[in-house]
Amino acid sequence: MDPVRVIEGRVTVLDRADVDTDQIIPKQFLKRVERTGFGEFLFHDWAKEPGWELPRNPILATGPNFGCGSSREHAPWALEDYGFRAIVAPSFADIFYTNCTKIGLLPVTLPEDEVRALGEAGQATIDLEAQTVAFAGREVGFDIDPDIRHRLLGGLDDIAVTLQQSDAIERYERERERPGPVTTAL
Repeated sequence: MDPVRVIEGRVTVLDRADVDTDQIIPKQFLKRVERTGFGEFLFHDWAKEPGWELPRNPILATGPNFGCGSSREHAPWALEDYGFRAIVAPSFADIFYTNCTKIGLLPVTLPEDEVRALGEAGQATIDLEAQTVAFAGREVGFDIDPDIRHRLLGGLDDIAVTLQQSDAIERYERERERPGPVTTAL
């Protein structure tokens, strides 16, 4: 996974609340386990609506409760494959939020009026290290779990995080091979 530091560019607005993962990527496209190739099916059913347009920009601004519904990993994969690097919303479904962070797609939670202003500005810079979103001459802070922030800044997926503990894991395994109780803590 690539490190996430600063994401800047145009903002795509999806002014809808309660966007379900089934709407993000419909079930008929879930027949593969690769993480790529899902972008072309993003919002497949909505794309049939007259006037539907979803510009390929790095930042998506959307309504509250984004990513609700089932916990399919394919939804963040499709968003990332389409070209989004950050999603800004007033709230996210918990599992969807976590799935985004595991692939390097940055979910940013801001108040609804700030998300609306961001969409109206049409251009933004999101700085993960500073935890700020800058747009239209102003800067708004956002909160993110320190562990998630560390993982994203370092480009660390679950395997990379585990490998960072390889010395402690090896010590633990050596201790287990010896007779008697295990005394080494991770």
